[in-house]
Amino acid sequence: MRPLDENETTVVFEKIFKFVGNNLKNIVENPSHEGPEQDPGRYCFRLHKNRVYYVSESLVKRATNISRKSLVSLGTCIGKYTHAGGFHLTIMSLSVLAANAKHKVWLKPTSEMSFLYGNHVLKGGLGRITDSIVPGDGVVVFSMSDVPLGFGVAAKSTQDCRKLDPNGIVVLHQADIGEYLRDEDEL
Repeated sequence: MRPLDENETTVVFEKIFKFVGNNLKNIVENPSHEGPEQDPGRYCFRLHKNRVYYVSESLVKRATNISRKSLVSLGTCIGKYTHAGGFHLTIMSLSVLAANAKHKVWLKPTSEMSFLYGNHVLKGGLGRITDSIVPGDGVVVFSMSDVPLGFGVAAKSTQDCRKLDPNGIVVLHQADIGEYLRDEDEL
């Protein structure tokens, strides 16, 4: 496990910034109250086997006793690098993204399962939407009871959604909690 280099940090922060905007500062400067130390440490990003983890510094210090070969995971897996060098956010980053999301979409209860099965969000299933969304923005998808379900990319702006027919696509699906559950069943 090692810290991210400058290029890797830039790629990861650009991807996270798409969803949280200026709240990225809250993620980077988040104090950690884990470990035996009295003063709170911070959370940091670490790379291990092409996966980026969001982990407290005190946990990183304690994990140095474990060999790289034996270490499976540490902290919250934010995403992974592909063989081509691209970076993809994983669904495990949803807790971090949801707490700091800039743009949010709430689904009606009738369309939650459709989203969890991998379908895009349609205007007919839209419960609420935050203002000032433009096409291409990262959006965190919630249920009407504020449970984060997944994330995606806005296909239409907030103003265009008001004029859209009920079968028009509002949010393009990227990841949902159903993917995590399906991956867990395969193990």
